[in-house]
Amino acid sequence: MANALQQIMRQRLDRQGWSYGDVARRGGIPRSTVHHLATTDRLVRMPQPGTLEGLAKGLELPLDTVRRAAAEACGIHLYPAAEEAPESHPDPEVDLLIASVQRLSADDRRHVAALVESLLERGPKAE
Repeated sequence: MANALQQIMRQRLDRQGWSYGDVARRGGIPRSTVHHLATTDRLVRMPQPGTLEGLAKGLELPLDTVRRAAAEACGIHLYPAAEEAPESHPDPEVDLLIASVQRLSADDRRHVAALVESLLERGPKAE
């Protein structure tokens, strides 16, 4: 089973039709680094901050998303500190979604990711 970093990389590459070279050029990092991160099942250590920044830029994803996926690929689970949370009160729906998505099949997770991207791209609902 692919680790979290491999999953987000594969989703972006497949969805956008990008190659490792495309991501590397946009992110200013070596193609070999992109390939290594996309194909290594378990990272031995956390990638350097500059590598994560380049990968995030190349994948057109938020740095925090890439950082968390890389940490999980190393066996480290990061949780936002209270001051980093978007709201001062935890949202139980968000907690439920996060906990539940890990129980979905890889195919179902891809469908959920596509739905979320679609919802985010359409912007705020007009009320």
